[in-house]
Amino acid sequence: MTQNNVIKNETNVPKKLFQFLGLRRSMVAMLTMVILVGMGENLAERYLPIYLLALGGGALTVSFLNGMDNLLSALYSFPGGYLSDKLGYKRALLVFNLIAMLGYAIVILIPTWWAVLIGAVFFLSWSAISLPATMSLVAAVLPKNKRTMGVSMHSLVRRIPMALGPIVGGLLITWKGEVVGVRWAFIIALALAVVALIFQQIWIEDRKSEGKAESNPLRLFGHMTPSFRILLAADILVRFCEQIPYAFMAIWVINNNGLSAVSFGVLTTIEMITAMLVYIPVAYLADRGSKKPFVTITFAFFTLFPLVLLFSHNMWMFVLAFVIRGLKEFGEPTRKALIMDLAPEGKKAAMFGLYYLLRDVIVSLAAFGAGFLWNISPQTNFLVAFGFGVIGTVFFAVFGRDVAVQKKEPAL
Repeated sequence: MTQNNVIKNETNVPKKLFQFLGLRRSMVAMLTMVILVGMGENLAERYLPIYLLALGGGALTVSFLNGMDNLLSALYSFPGGYLSDKLGYKRALLVFNLIAMLGYAIVILIPTWWAVLIGAVFFLSWSAISLPATMSLVAAVLPKNKRTMGVSMHSLVRRIPMALGPIVGGLLITWKGEVVGVRWAFIIALALAVVALIFQQIWIEDRKSEGKAESNPLRLFGHMTPSFRILLAADILVRFCEQIPYAFMAIWVINNNGLSAVSFGVLTTIEMITAMLVYIPVAYLADRGSKKPFVTITFAFFTLFPLVLLFSHNMWMFVLAFVIRGLKEFGEPTRKALIMDLAPEGKKAAMFGLYYLLRDVIVSLAAFGAGFLWNISPQTNFLVAFGFGVIGTVFFAVFGRDVAVQKKEPAL
């Protein structure tokens, strides 16, 4: 090989890497926006309970904030999808960022616990309301054989501010105190949102949605194909499996089995690292063939976790359990890509939002029932969760279909 050929190949390496990862201009701009806004979210919002108490709010105020977060995450999904289809994802993301910035401004300018609750209505669920638009961007910018990679890059990049944001927020609180420190965190969050807004408007290429945006979720439900409904039903059952033991994981690890809070933090880190390691290789394989096997394997890992957790009584068994919990991300980007593949053209964002609206509202019931199951016994809680997971996984394995083998289906 000549020297010129070596130089040419070395020059092409970054280009080939960008192509492999699906990093086109709009994708890079969107991922940058996710890092900037996510950093603001995680350095400020993680400490909202402390801020509320410091401002005179009580435990009920903190509880109300948590319930509001879960409810808004579910309710914002469909409007986020509708606006993305109506305005196009670029203008929709502009609107969503402005809404979050309004919430940050309220909290900064009015340092009272009730103003925090009002501001939270605007900024708490940025991730939920913007997710349909970001997934619509992935579907529009990337071909089908790169969509799983695009969704995986989004999932991977989201975890960067999740890891760094709370550290920076904690340092601000240590430096400035609970009230001033959190207010500074929100000021930084607002500044990062402004930078993200400017960046996305310059670099994201606008592409209007095809077809008429559907504002009626009942009519939109009629556009769901049988394959789409099967995926949704299976996902709901598997999310019951996830949510039933979710709030009691720390209690089981620390209170019931005597491990320290630091050990629980280490287990959470192991889970996150495991998830990040599988995203790219799995996306590469899923984009080359059928998506269904990867979604099925993901559902199986969701199902295994509560069962392994039940039999975990020492650190090494808990490490195994949380590695399995990290592996539940094995095919999560693949599942999101499959949603976009199965959704009809021109209604992809709204259909994605409706999917999450229906799933999260129904699955929120698990949070209420979980406490009753735990009061019977932890074993009952974990085994019921495992049962839901088995039903959902088997149901999808038998009846689920892949877009690669799917022909045009009539709506049910």
